[in-house]
Amino acid sequence: MDSLKAIFNRKPPGVGIELTPEKVNLAQLRKQGTSLKLETLASVDIGEGVYEEGQILDTFAMADAIQTVLTESKVKVKQASTAIPGRAVAKIIPVPAELDDEELREMVLNQEASLYLPFPREEADVDYQKLGYFVDEDGIEKVKVLLVGVRKELTDSYIEAFQQAGLTLNVLETSSFALIRTIREQLRQFTPQEAAAVVDIGFESTEISIIVDGVPHFSRTVPTGTYQVQSALSRAMNLPPSRHTDLLQGMTVPVQTMDTVGALQVGGGGTNPGTTAMLRVLGELSDELRRSIDFYLNQEEEMEVVQLLLAGPGASIGQLDEFLAQRLSIPTSQIDPISALSLDLAEDIPESQRPALATVLGLSLREV
Repeated sequence: MDSLKAIFNRKPPGVGIELTPEKVNLAQLRKQGTSLKLETLASVDIGEGVYEEGQILDTFAMADAIQTVLTESKVKVKQASTAIPGRAVAKIIPVPAELDDEELREMVLNQEASLYLPFPREEADVDYQKLGYFVDEDGIEKVKVLLVGVRKELTDSYIEAFQQAGLTLNVLETSSFALIRTIREQLRQFTPQEAAAVVDIGFESTEISIIVDGVPHFSRTVPTGTYQVQSALSRAMNLPPSRHTDLLQGMTVPVQTMDTVGALQVGGGGTNPGTTAMLRVLGELSDELRRSIDFYLNQEEEMEVVQLLLAGPGASIGQLDEFLAQRLSIPTSQIDPISALSLDLAEDIPESQRPALATVLGLSLREV
């Protein structure tokens, strides 16, 4: 049986645990009448070389960090949901509508998966979900299926780390699915011809997902995150390199205008070297976003990307939403998962910290 754990199925309750290159995040939600309460929110830092590019490099150190966050938060559970960021292949494929469930499973998991995965089928864990029926250009009824595949070595390392920490994984999914779950209601405002680009700016990379009807139709990971922005700032200000992105807290991207030759001009009579360095990295990120959106729109001519939604720790950089809106000419806003889920809080969480919680709260929703 594939160990890509039941992406689309529910299991017994536990907690949501998000692994990132800099920390392990934990969230636990509890139903309170018709609403949800954020019962527990905790995180612990992890060292360099434990987790990089979505891969657990040291399962023992990661298991220790997971045990630490459980102990410090005083959460006693045996199950958890977690996510792999940016390492999954997600494809929407059409298959004949007349197939029964067993035939559909055989076709998708074996025949179709081997066609669409960029690695051998025997090295992959695969899951799928039926999305809906449509009639193709030849008048034949078909069903759209969302196919998700991850390298087995990746899923095995996640399962091993959680087992060493004394937890059973209820769900192992992709981080984009967890994030989409958090903002599901927000995404319902868009029509089937309108796409939203969810931009999850993490520590070492940014994951771009283009969402239509609540389903990711395109995803791409670019190697720019808060660490790269912080490193550029540190170099420009002659500060030693650091894995802690404290410098970014309180930083604001200057509002930009274009001069007659298309060069960026910053209001207020120039910038310091740190701001210039930060603008250069964020400008490169916006160029990558533009390339990704253009690539998607070239495949889907009838679609329009109408909104950019920013998540992850990098979304909290001051005025980054305005900066990207100007650069890309697309309305841009931060995701506030606390408001999106109407969560009841025991203690207020500053707005600047909220976009970074979108994925872990989406995971914890699995466990309510």
